[in-house]
Amino acid sequence: MQIRRRPTKRARIEIIPMIDVIFFLLVFFMVSSLAMTKINSLPVALPKTSSSPQAIKQDIILTLRRDGSIFVNKTPATLDTVGNQLSVEMHGRAQDVVVVNADEGVNYGLVVKVMDRARKVGVRKFALATESAGEK
Repeated sequence: MQIRRRPTKRARIEIIPMIDVIFFLLVFFMVSSLAMTKINSLPVALPKTSSSPQAIKQDIILTLRRDGSIFVNKTPATLDTVGNQLSVEMHGRAQDVVVVNADEGVNYGLVVKVMDRARKVGVRKFALATESAGEK
């Protein structure tokens, strides 16, 4: 009696479903990481510079709009209350960097007055937000 063997099929690994899963994971992590970023600034027309800006930690953002309105991390403020709001946002830390996000049409005197009020409550470092000439 003769035993007949069936020809064995070679095992194959299908990679198309694996590519779909990896693509889904990539998109998921990209979207979730964008949702976790803390954005405290309001849109303003920033002055343009030719140098590239350095990335800094953005805990406190001081926004000054063209119409003279002042915001501390999206919270409206006035020239009289900006110092109190900054001290609340700083939580007692004396060396925080405050990012000044001023519209290019803002009166320079207002920017100086706001920075002076911030110095009175303990802010020692300021970073002026700009937009590189290649953006927009």
